[in-house]
Amino acid sequence: MLASDLPTTTVFLGAGPIEYRLERRDAPVVVVLHGGHMRAGLPVGEDAFAAHTVLAVSRPGYGRTPITTGTTPEGFADAVRELGGRLGIDHVAAVAGTSGGGPTALALAARHPGFVRRIVLESAVGLLPWPDPRTRAAGRIVFDPDVERMTWAATRLLMRLAPGIGLRAMLGSLSTEPAGEVLARLDGGQRAALAALFGGMRSGRGFRNDLRRGTHVLRPVPAQPTLVVATRKDGAVPFAQAESLVAALPDAELVESRADTHLVWFGADYPEIAARIGAFLAAAQDG
Repeated sequence: MLASDLPTTTVFLGAGPIEYRLERRDAPVVVVLHGGHMRAGLPVGEDAFAAHTVLAVSRPGYGRTPITTGTTPEGFADAVRELGGRLGIDHVAAVAGTSGGGPTALALAARHPGFVRRIVLESAVGLLPWPDPRTRAAGRIVFDPDVERMTWAATRLLMRLAPGIGLRAMLGSLSTEPAGEVLARLDGGQRAALAALFGGMRSGRGFRNDLRRGTHVLRPVPAQPTLVVATRKDGAVPFAQAESLVAALPDAELVESRADTHLVWFGADYPEIAARIGAFLAAAQDG
């Protein structure tokens, strides 16, 4: 376990093993489904849920959740619902889907409407084809399960020995802006946090599985109120994905971030966005 990892638990369900982290507070639950290269023990973007009980789940192929546990967004959504039952959670204030976790968040809300009251999507893959063919081809090579360990070992080494070069390399794929300019706008604390984050990432078999999905189809379409957060400068998940979600969902609101990258939590305006998310979640308790 990396030093940055938080403790997790693995439970064996009918759908298979699932790794999760449950941070109980005297508050409603938010299920967190992180994006690619992430897992339950490596939190990012959870500040907006600090007032809630957080149930973070490693998706198939990430962390200690094997690729065989619900390989599709729909299959894993059912597994998450089973996990909730095992933990005595009969409903949640919201499911939060980040990046590649977006389709599973939508599937959980659609397939289990009595379990999920609201949806939060941040930099999430939507209903358009994703990723583009070039990124898909490169990702299949660089993040192949037999190669990804070396890829991330090299990344960790670069972040330790030449963090400026390493950050520029990583930010280049996460922003539509020149990586050098994006890096120049980050302060020392943000650079250190990003270096630690990139140094802790792993792909396992999960990212190759994410790349297989292509276009996500909503069947049925979730009716819960949804908050969609995205930036036009996202180089990993284009802003058009957010627009596709708002167009398809019956009760969706788009919150445009001013962040320079896919990682909207590092944008200067994220405190404002986190406050919007907090108000949105509070409305779930009033309704």
